[in-house]
Amino acid sequence: MNRWNIPPDLERDVSQRDKHCVYCQHDFSLPATTRGMRPSWEHIVNDERIISAANIALCCISCNASKGARLLEVWLQSKYCARKGISVDTVADVVREALTNPPTYPTSNS
Repeated sequence: MNRWNIPPDLERDVSQRDKHCVYCQHDFSLPATTRGMRPSWEHIVNDERIISAANIALCCISCNASKGARLLEVWLQSKYCARKGISVDTVADVVREALTNPPTYPTSNS
């Protein structure tokens, strides 16, 4: 597990899926000219208990810092997103899916 409790197999799968920031589409194969362009782990829905491919993604440090603990729907309306051209239409499929069908933490009825 990494420090965000992401198991190695999920970390590998997400790293293979997310070659670009899931929000601004920055290409992680390009050299990072600033710290903000480096990839970082992201909980799309801000619930650290939801550790699944539907909720864990890679985004650039700049997008992650801008989003912070805000709800995705709220953040997408921010000045940051407007300035960067980030919208529901431009985000990665995993983010669009989280908007229409948010991942949840499994609860037991026992």
